[in-house]
Amino acid sequence: MNIVTVNTQPIDGQKPGTSGLRKRTPVFQGRHYLENFIQAIWTAVGGVEGRTLVVGGDGRYFNTQAIQVVLRMAAAGGATRVIVGQDGILSTPAASHLIRKRKAFGGIILSASHNPGGPDGDFGVKFNASNGGPAPESLTAKMFEATKAITEYRILEAHDVDLSTLGEQSLGTMAVEVVDPVADYAELMESLFDFEAIASLFADGFTLRFDAMHAVTGPYARAILEDRLGAARGSVVNGTPLPDFGQGHPDPNPIWARDLMDLMMGPDAPDFGAASDGDGDRNMIVGRGIYVTPSDSLAALAANATVVPAYAGGLKGIARSMPTSAAADRVAEKLGIACYETPTGWKFFGNLLDAGRVTICGEESAGTGSDHVREKDGLWAVLFWLNILAAKRISVAELMEEHWRTYGRNYYSRHDYEGIPTEGANALMDGLRAKLADLPGTKVGGLVVSQADEFAYDDPVDGSRSEGQGIRIHFDGGARVVFRLSGTGTEGATLRVYLEFFDPVTMTMDAQVALAPVIAAAEAIAGIKAHTGRDAPDVIT
Repeated sequence: MNIVTVNTQPIDGQKPGTSGLRKRTPVFQGRHYLENFIQAIWTAVGGVEGRTLVVGGDGRYFNTQAIQVVLRMAAAGGATRVIVGQDGILSTPAASHLIRKRKAFGGIILSASHNPGGPDGDFGVKFNASNGGPAPESLTAKMFEATKAITEYRILEAHDVDLSTLGEQSLGTMAVEVVDPVADYAELMESLFDFEAIASLFADGFTLRFDAMHAVTGPYARAILEDRLGAARGSVVNGTPLPDFGQGHPDPNPIWARDLMDLMMGPDAPDFGAASDGDGDRNMIVGRGIYVTPSDSLAALAANATVVPAYAGGLKGIARSMPTSAAADRVAEKLGIACYETPTGWKFFGNLLDAGRVTICGEESAGTGSDHVREKDGLWAVLFWLNILAAKRISVAELMEEHWRTYGRNYYSRHDYEGIPTEGANALMDGLRAKLADLPGTKVGGLVVSQADEFAYDDPVDGSRSEGQGIRIHFDGGARVVFRLSGTGTEGATLRVYLEFFDPVTMTMDAQVALAPVIAAAEAIAGIKAHTGRDAPDVIT
């Protein structure tokens, strides 16, 4: 086995976003593309010599081939040990836990999260640091700079490692340890939740449908929900990870998990429905006849957390991404704890979690988690819900009605305009910026603008500042609209418009009806149709 130094040159566009580098799969398969980026990571982190790393992915197309490249480059870089999930599988939260449990230097997670997979789908690479969380902006900036200056990379000439057999192998002087991807994670979940209470719930006839969307969470859900907790066989559907996610879109929302939604809104609905995404870090919660928005889910979990063993002593604080509704803020106020508003991207929660300032975090994009790992965690959220329902013995609908009676309801929705021309998206945002100073006090339809700004975040732990994180327009009475360009797509631009309307009394309106004045105001202020050429959003969640 020889270490080979390969001459290369910078490749344009290798700038990591909020969750690493994501591109179309054929782009990653291009000459030197993956190798350049991995070498840039090694450069940015100061090298991997003598280090232990964790490597895994969501099983999408090109996952195992990419892992072999990472292993050979880690060996060439002098890493001592790499821990890999069997068959290259590790959910993102399981990888985060494994990094923390094994005290690894960091990890490479191969995933494009909720984006479609397959030969013509998307692929992604991100580095998670020793705390188990995504690389902070300071580190991803170093990676990008390294991609622009690279001239060579080092890789070991070797046969592929057998990823199907548990145990330890050698790759040059480096140990490769293939581990059960589920075991450590399942053990962690059992330490957090009252498994006996949840098992009793299922024993009493409680019914469940969990849609794994042919993504990474299937093996985890079957092992925990069916094998350990006693949910009926077949409760987990689409549970076998496939390279193209069964030609589906592994994004757990009412659009892409339509079969689950139709079942839950129909006459034969089970008691509880849930779905998770490509890499297992997102979740969707549905009760019989009721969809729970991610914003409401975060608030409900926080409000009821003390019935769960791991959180029985109360919460230190709550954090939410800026576009997420203020429902969690109302819970924090009642509990007398801090609530932090951060930019979008789970890495912004890391400092707050590490500093012990918060216990539970959430994003409107279906991500919820806590201080047990440093990633959002889809199956953890499902187990949290099941633990609450087991303790309170009420339905999802009853729990949400109880919550809204106590806190009022933040009607909420996100409208996505996908794959729009970048020039039009940038023009829309630039036009909004130009209006911000003049908007307060103006009346738009029946709403009066109370505040308008572009969100910037000053990290209370390390003092770093992140600017340009989305445009916020607040209206009298608690309504709000947020405009933001997403960093998770791979083509064109995605405009996300977040809409919120607070009602302290009415609980049962259709969300789009309740939000109609805010939707009209967003169009009037931003000129969405004129800039995007779209009469309606592509996706409404």
